[in-house]
Amino acid sequence: MKASATPATFPQPEIGRAMNGADTVVECLVREGVDVIFAYPGGASQELHQAFARRSDVRVILPRHEQGGVFAAEAYSRASGKVGVCMATSGPGATNLVSGIADAYMDSIPMVCITGQVFSKFIGKSAFQETDFFGMTLPIVKHSYLVLNAADLPRIFKEAFYLARSGRPGPVIIDIPKDVQQAKLTPVFPATIEFANKSLTEFPHATDEQLKHILDLVAKAHRPIIYTGGGIISAEASADLRAFAEKTNIPVATTLMGVGAFPENHPLSLRWFGMHGSAYGNWAVDQSDLVLCFGARFDDRITGDVHKFATGATIVHVDIDPSEHNKNKRVQYPVASDIKYALKRLNELIAAVKFTPPDTKSWHTQCAAWKRDYPFAFEESRHIVPQEAVAMLHELTKGEAIITTGVGQHQMWAAQFYPFNEPRRYISSLGLGAMGFGYPAAMGAKVACPDKQVIDIDGDGSWLMNVQELATCHIEKIAAKAMILNNQHLGMVVQWEDRFYNSVRGNTILGDKNNVGSPDNPAGIYPDFVKIAEGFGVKARRVLKKEELREAIQEMLDHDGPYVLDVIVPYTEHVLPMIPAGKTVKDMILK
Repeated sequence: MKASATPATFPQPEIGRAMNGADTVVECLVREGVDVIFAYPGGASQELHQAFARRSDVRVILPRHEQGGVFAAEAYSRASGKVGVCMATSGPGATNLVSGIADAYMDSIPMVCITGQVFSKFIGKSAFQETDFFGMTLPIVKHSYLVLNAADLPRIFKEAFYLARSGRPGPVIIDIPKDVQQAKLTPVFPATIEFANKSLTEFPHATDEQLKHILDLVAKAHRPIIYTGGGIISAEASADLRAFAEKTNIPVATTLMGVGAFPENHPLSLRWFGMHGSAYGNWAVDQSDLVLCFGARFDDRITGDVHKFATGATIVHVDIDPSEHNKNKRVQYPVASDIKYALKRLNELIAAVKFTPPDTKSWHTQCAAWKRDYPFAFEESRHIVPQEAVAMLHELTKGEAIITTGVGQHQMWAAQFYPFNEPRRYISSLGLGAMGFGYPAAMGAKVACPDKQVIDIDGDGSWLMNVQELATCHIEKIAAKAMILNNQHLGMVVQWEDRFYNSVRGNTILGDKNNVGSPDNPAGIYPDFVKIAEGFGVKARRVLKKEELREAIQEMLDHDGPYVLDVIVPYTEHVLPMIPAGKTVKDMILK
């Protein structure tokens, strides 16, 4: 979210009525504006669930697995811009949150995760369902709390939410022993947050001198490019980015995290680039003489061989997190700043100094030619190919749906063939690449945005990992849809086998090779996702014939509850373009 240069302020301290620690936790959440939490109960968190049962102002959604709950909370945050909240019990309940916490950390998503813990006197003694959750999550959180005094709860929760959403967002853990939940207190809710370390409340702002130097570089450039990432979305700076791009007439290429930060139907858009990104976006960055990197971190899936990334360019890197400067890629001009402030001030300076954009006519001609000659494309087939299914979904939803994904080929095809013109519409596990993310994410996004179509474009391998959340959606009446591109294989790994391992199959076939089919499943598809969905009370349909695809997708969209559409596709399709890991744009595979 947008960084604040001053400590957060709240109403004056209030001395409340006497209550226990668990009731205090719920009151803290209500004061932070939390109206939904994804929570799975257990012995060490039972007091907290009892406290929620005494209130009606927070919706508690029971996922069928803690991982489903944490992924849902993360997607809730990504779709709404609010802090997502989840909760689990101690031991295995807490450890089941780890993948989702790591995912939020990698993708800089604001989230507060509450865990029950064994009684304080048992900590460190290998008690039943005890884990050192505070210690084990230190590398994957923005901050951790182990609460040992119930009186600290109001302050800790106020700090946790502030830390989660301020500066570079991220997940915060609050681990609460059961005796702290049971303790009686009269809570005092603080009015302000005070940190001894001022860097937690005072975020960097670029100086006018730094920003004027960036404009000087732009004025002298012949082949400039804006490379932007998820920081633009976190900072709510999409409008500022668009204004800057239009004022300077510079093409924009995003990361996958930045998809939608700049409208992909805009003439200046080069879509997204990187390993499976647009050929034209990759070529433009490679051949640029000025790269303006705004709110991105030079991830290896973007740069390939980092030493050969944009070697002819002067690189400007504006990011709120100074630790990202020169971490992955040495740059000529690092600027530590809240990106929304920097872009807003750049736009003001452009007007103030009567800035004249450089003559980049030949550069735009070249970029337009690349876009024309090398679009995302696929070959027509008598079968349903996955790219076609995604493109048809885009057509039928008019590009207005929120799309979540699992991880694999379908994840890339979703971004390639479903263009996004607004932020917070493409929700995917990108830094961590966690399979099983897609359907719980659709659940969380739908809770955040109940009036929007939310569809999980998934693969059969990834979708099966959290299939149990169909039960949550059915019981809670959450109309999250899933369109499974079912190729009976771990498709992305198969693609690598085909390209780099002589097509030797190393445990990548998911279907039953000996399944000859049945009258209601003549193709022998295994497992039968239609029957599985129906077992959860969720409407489902399988489609094999190309001529039935449009009608089947429309049926899914028209259904007023959760829905599973099992689209059978060939396993032989590859995601292209592709820059092999560690290689360069010059090694790009186009066919």
